[in-house]
Amino acid sequence: MKPNLVIGCGAIAQELVALIKANGLEQRLEVTALPAIWHNTPEKILPGLKEKVTAAQQSGRYDTIYIGYADCGTGGLLDRYIADEGLERIAGDHCYAFYAGQAKFAELFEQELGTFYLTDYLARHFDRLIIQGYKLDTHPELLPMMFGHYSKLVYLAQIDDPKLDALAREAAEKLGGLTYERHLTGYGELGEFVAQAARG
Repeated sequence: MKPNLVIGCGAIAQELVALIKANGLEQRLEVTALPAIWHNTPEKILPGLKEKVTAAQQSGRYDTIYIGYADCGTGGLLDRYIADEGLERIAGDHCYAFYAGQAKFAELFEQELGTFYLTDYLARHFDRLIIQGYKLDTHPELLPMMFGHYSKLVYLAQIDDPKLDALAREAAEKLGGLTYERHLTGYGELGEFVAQAARG
């Protein structure tokens, strides 16, 4: 029996692999990922995804291909491509929603519109993706323009790690002293997606 494949965003690749190992699905499900930094340039996501899908299809190694991406700033283009190809992706507009759960995230979103969200991945790589990615290290004057409308940072934690909690708190400070809030979500609906992708 051929395995299935998840082509995912690099920002959730570690979590995908952890779920596969924890559930003993290594023989049933494989993961490949695209660079998480592409969230800063979402126009790269769809061409990169198409290339990965085509290569996987042509390899003949996989039974079914699943997409481990939300819309991720593609403005609906990703969903149109997925529909045209007859593929399936994890539900939600972004990873915050499927980690927290769609209903819970909608509730969080309504509570405070000016909220910046972090996941474990974003907490680990905040400086590289946000500070350096948006050149705030060399142009700190851009901070109020880009992040001045935020009043709160919510850390959606996949694992209970004091070091990540400390990094997330630091991120709130670096964005202008935002109010800090943490929710331990675990893997949320990502676990259901992995189980479904393994079944095929």
